[in-house]
Order: sequence, then structure tokens, then C-alpha cells
Amino acid sequence: MFFGRRPRFEVVLVDETGRVDLVWFNQNYLKTRIHAGSRLRVQGELKRRGHKLQIANARWEVLPEGGEEPPGRRERLRPVYPASERVKSWEIEAAMGEALGAASQIEEHLPEPFRKERNLPTLAEAYRMMHRPEDEEEVAAGRRRLAYDELLMLQLGVFLKRAHLRGSLRAPALNWSEAIDAHIRARFAFAFTGAQERVIGEVVKDLTGQVPTNRLVQGDVGSGKTVIALYSMLLAVASGHQAALMAPTEILAEQHYGSIRRLLEGSKVRVALLTGAVTGADREAMLGGLERGEIDLVVGTHALLTESVRFRSLAVAVIDEQHRFGVHQRARLRVKGGGEGDDAASTPHVIVMTATPIPRTMGITLFGDLDISTIDELPPGRTPIETRVVGPAGRAEAYAFVRERLEAGEQAYVVVPTIDGGESSGVGGGEDSGRSERALAGVRSVLKELEGGPLEGRHLAALHGRLKRETREHVMERFRSGKIDCLVATTVIEVGVDVPNATVMVVEHADRFGLAQLHQLRGRVGRGGARSYCILLGEPTTPDASERLKVLGETTDGFVLAEKDFELRGPGELFGTRQAGASPLRVADLMRDRELLAMARRDAKAWIQRSPALAKPEERTLLRRLLRAYGETLGLGDVG
Repeated sequence: MFFGRRPRFEVVLVDETGRVDLVWFNQNYLKTRIHAGSRLRVQGELKRRGHKLQIANARWEVLPEGGEEPPGRRERLRPVYPASERVKSWEIEAAMGEALGAASQIEEHLPEPFRKERNLPTLAEAYRMMHRPEDEEEVAAGRRRLAYDELLMLQLGVFLKRAHLRGSLRAPALNWSEAIDAHIRARFAFAFTGAQERVIGEVVKDLTGQVPTNRLVQGDVGSGKTVIALYSMLLAVASGHQAALMAPTEILAEQHYGSIRRLLEGSKVRVALLTGAVTGADREAMLGGLERGEIDLVVGTHALLTESVRFRSLAVAVIDEQHRFGVHQRARLRVKGGGEGDDAASTPHVIVMTATPIPRTMGITLFGDLDISTIDELPPGRTPIETRVVGPAGRAEAYAFVRERLEAGEQAYVVVPTIDGGESSGVGGGEDSGRSERALAGVRSVLKELEGGPLEGRHLAALHGRLKRETREHVMERFRSGKIDCLVATTVIEVGVDVPNATVMVVEHADRFGLAQLHQLRGRVGRGGARSYCILLGEPTTPDASERLKVLGETTDGFVLAEKDFELRGPGELFGTRQAGASPLRVADLMRDRELLAMARRDAKAWIQRSPALAKPEERTLLRRLLRAYGETLGLGDVG
């Protein structure tokens, strides 16, 4: 039968119990396979259509003519596989049936006593239970084993890396004394907070030993992590070694360099900036200075990781904004220790910093090889930030408020998602401002509209990554000095920018940004004594986007936001795009399997304590599968 362009084939099936109508769409070939009078057995979802029963696209088989009725199929649980137009679910099921015939040959990597103690089936049994379960209990048991395997492998990798780092590598033991401590503190014009004092104590304990430091310092936006970084680097310089600070962007590297130069003004510490913008003779001179030890402290970007960069004696490496780098970059910094004689094989102490607090589950999973220090206290003088979520109808009012603050002598940021946006950004409540398809705002279009509209007569400037370094530095210096009232920028101002007089931020298309990024951006205000505001202009079109803005409007606690972000994004994004080669967990769910994760962590820790290199003959299969599953994700190349 044909209905428009979509042919369908219909069959009426009857037996002693009654009638059912069968229909197949786009399968006209069936008219050559199924004929009136044929004996069929069908399987499918039964639905009522008026007073009739119908099965659409049933699975079917032709029964032999005459003879006894074949025995009815025993009811059983059957998997439903993601199908496509070319491959049907039942075809995948049939192929899996063939594959499961070889399941008995799957080599087991967990010892039998170990499995039985934890009530785990063999790997072969687990696969069979997942694809051909006898009952619901087997589905759960098979899944539990496979989820446990994923979590155990991940935790074994974390502890294997930790054991390798602490057992086979050595770092320079730095000197510390009350005199050195006082000399370093004299560089800061403020007293450290209690949280900073605690973390400095943890870091000093690490750095004065020969076991390489591998510490994550996490703290909310504005908590003073840079103090910890500079203290650590100056301790290296005071001990006759070198230090490096690696930032994810040129702008952030430049800002770190500028602030460090100001803090060290008048000291004998030789500081340099190495980014991709440093080329030619300047670069060669800088590389020579690093190799000869004529530069004490270098600030840079990924440029620090190139093979041509060699140090005389790198003792401390600080990585800022850890989430922007993968584990490979961290590993590559470790081989740059340099040194001579007994120190030739030394590796630097590594401290990584993040203003994006790590959710606890993620911390013990992916960052389990790091010791974690938390700065949970803001410096005195930081003011709470009032956050407002504003829809298209409130745009004009939002920019009128910005103008009020500028006329009161304060400064502002306007953050936009792109450099080149659409011409119709709707700033100030134009005719497009209430439409969801409003063009994406860009720096140039927003700057133009603000200068000719809501902020006319004020001093505005643009800041983005395409500007030359000299131009960016000039713009930032004018903004710091108050010569620019409002900065229209991309997310280049996300971290590191510290202007106490900036009290208000407007984020265009706020629903396009992630929760952590919005929190980072918000942290650019509230750094002085005046009350500060963050206005999120957005028109969310998904429940997640709405929830992100709602949560951000309710709390300024980065640790609460981190847990909420993890809850919203789910475990599928655990590793993030910055972790090269990362593969998401396929079976385990970190929200659902927290108890299983805790057990896997305990087991992995005990296992690596017994066998730090997994080098026993009976562990070969385990090690091979571990490296294949998470070797690249966790940077285990130097371990396995």
C-alpha cells in the first residue's frame, strides 16, 4: 500500500486466539517473502489502534508448513542496541551472540580470591550478563563488575603515577629559614590570611624535601593563590635555583609578569617573559640566559615546553589554571630540571593552581596523584558581589545602571563571546532585543553601539586576543590608571586581571558560557572596597542554561558552584577537552557509583603499595589493559 511517498506492507495474522494487524514501513520487498497462507511467528510491541491490535515493524520468521507447532520461545530479557538505518538492533544482537561464543577466551586480570571477596563475577561472565542476562540481578551484577573495572583501572593509574613520581624521581631540596621567610614576606605589602599561612606551610614542607612536589593549590577567585606561587618560586631562587610560571594565554602571562616585576622592583631577582611573541635575537638571548642560569624566574606560556628551552637548574615549576592544560604538559615540565653532577637527573617540584575548585569526586578520580591544598578564605577588604540575571527586556536598564556607576567614578567590564559578532546585538533594547535569534554579540559591534548609545561620552576601549602585545599592555595600563572607564572584552580578562576600581561587569549572552567560566569572569569585580555587581544578560533556551544562571545568581561560593557544575555536566565530561586522549567512562557513573569508586580507590591504593610498578608476571594483563585504557589520559608513558 502507498501513502504519499512512504510505502507500507500490511499483513493480517490470525490464530485460535484472534487477530493482529502487522505493518512494515519502507520494506516493500516483503511482498516477495511473505504470502497469504504463510505460517509466521512474529515479535514486537503490541499497540491498540481503534478496536484492532497492531504491531509495527515486527521481527518475523516463516514457520515450516504442517507438522507440530514449534515450542514457544522462553521469555527472556533482551538488549536493545542503538540502531541505525543500515544496522538494526536485532542484527547487532545477533552479532553479539556470535561474539559471546568466544567470551570464555577472555583473559581474567583479577585474581580469583580478590574477585570472590568483593562478590565480582569473572570478566567473561560479566560480558555475558550484560548481553544475555538470565534475570535483572544478572544485569546489575554484570554492570557492577564492568563499572568497578573502569574505576579500578583509573585509580590504579593514579596511584601508579604517584608511586613512580615519589619512588624513582628526585627534586632539589630547597633551603628555608626564618631569615629567608622574612626576606620573601617583605616583598608583600600585606599580611597573609590564615588560609594562605596554612598552605604556605604545606608547600614549604614539600619543597624542602627531595620527593618531587606534586601539589594542587585550589582557591576561589581572588583568594590569593599568586602569593603561594611567588613565595614558592622565590624560595627556589633563594636556594640558588631557577623557577618558572606557565600560564595558558599570553595575556595572563603578561599580567603575571607585570605584577611580579612590580613586587620584585629593586631586588636582584632576574625575571623574564617568554611567549610565542618573543622571536629572533630576543628569543635566542633569553634561551641562552636560561641555560646559563642568568635568568632566575621566567614567566611564559606553552612556549616554555618547547625542546629549545633548557634550564641550568629548574627547581620549581608553577602551572596556573591547571584545567587549561593536559597531563602531558605537566609531564613535559618535569624533564626540564637541568642540573649538573649529582643533580643531573633531578626533576622540578610542580605546583598547579586553579581558581576553578575541583569537585571532591573529580579530585580523587582524575587528580588523585596530586596533594590538594585549599585556600578557603578571602583576603580582607574583598566585597560581596551582587549578581543579577537579566533578560532581553532589561537590557536598556542594565546599561543605564552601568552608566550610573561610571559617572560615580567607578569602572566596568562588558564581556562578549566573540571578537566579530553580528551587527544586530540589541544593546540598549533595540528591536531585536526580545528575539531569541538575536545575532551573537562581538567586541567591535558592542563597542560601537555603546559608544553611540548608552555609554556615549565615556572612555571605552576593546581588549581581545588578536591585538598585539604592546597594544594589550597599553590598554590594560590605561584601564588600571582610570583613563578608560569601560573595557569591552572577550574572555581574555577571565583570570589575572586585578583592577580594584572596577565594580560592575556585564556579560553578554551569559547563557553561552559555562558555570565555572562565568564565576571566573565575575571574580574580576569585587576587588576593592566598593560594592560590586555582575549583570548576566541572557536568554537561555535549555533547562541546563537556565539552571546555570539561576545557581550563579544565588551563590558566589566557588566550591558550591563546582559541585553544581559537576552535577549539571555529569560524569561524561569528567576529563574535559584539555586532557589530551581522554576517554569518558563508558559504564561507570561517578554520581551513581560513588561507593564503588571509594572501594576501587581503597583497593588500588593497597595494590600499588604491594606492587608499586605492577611488574609481577601475573599482573602483565592488568598493566597492559591499564595502559591501553588510561595510559594516555593519565600520562603514564614514563611509568609503563
